[in-house]
Amino acid sequence: MPDPATYRVASNPVGVEPEELTVLFAGESQTAPNHRAGPKVVDYYLLHHVLSGKGMFQVGEFEAELEAGHSFLIYPRQLVSYTSDEREPWRYLWIAFAGERASALVEKSGLTEERPVVDTGTDSAPEERCRSIYEAFRARGRSASLEANGHLHLLLAAFRESAVEDSASPLRPDSHSEELTRQVAQYLSAQYAEPVTIEGMAEALGYNRAYLSRLFKRETGLSPATFLSKLRIGHGRRLLRERPELTVEQIASSVGFPDALYFSKQFRRWHEQSPTEYRQTVARSNKKGAVPDR
Repeated sequence: MPDPATYRVASNPVGVEPEELTVLFAGESQTAPNHRAGPKVVDYYLLHHVLSGKGMFQVGEFEAELEAGHSFLIYPRQLVSYTSDEREPWRYLWIAFAGERASALVEKSGLTEERPVVDTGTDSAPEERCRSIYEAFRARGRSASLEANGHLHLLLAAFRESAVEDSASPLRPDSHSEELTRQVAQYLSAQYAEPVTIEGMAEALGYNRAYLSRLFKRETGLSPATFLSKLRIGHGRRLLRERPELTVEQIASSVGFPDALYFSKQFRRWHEQSPTEYRQTVARSNKKGAVPDR
């Protein structure tokens, strides 16, 4: 057994039965020289973050020497071994987690079974998140498990950023255009019901408005403002069909038009009839048993 002075662990005080996602326990260890774990398998995800020292990590054909700033992930039922250096043994933090959503969460982090290692360099976030989980478990509060889940999400988000930086190559001009167009469309699609402005979006994405508008129109044939208007009208049209109890004013407000008259004007521009006329057309079609216009 490790010296108690060099080995600390705290378990989830709420329970250890994995649900959708559960952090099971967290700890810290200053390993002895040549300390070896495995070859072994575990039934959960076991993540280590190296604080100092160095050592070797091996899984399958993958082998790497890891030092401060590196993190490595052991997958469930995966045969692994890891050994501390003889002269500069590892000091690391670890957390174990499991659950139905664990696999999807890990996949989003950028870690893979083929390369379950990430280098976060001098970023303090991984250490802070691991320690926060440990301290939450030590405090044994009722919200400890929920707190741990939140810190785990933020920890894996930090890994995602580092993994992208490690693997990314300079984008080709066409790749850059496609990615930026996707970001604009995603931004507007998520916030169409809010008082979003193209200026605010450009600032949020870190680009000049004129440049962003030119690039987006070149790729889609629509300006960002026109895309947003079409998006809002499309959602308004859906609500006119599906929510007959809502007034035109309420629908306009629900899709980002504070002015119902302007909503009606834009709706007529796209569909050559007013919202009320469209709703009446749908109602007549439904009475006749026709398939409503989608």
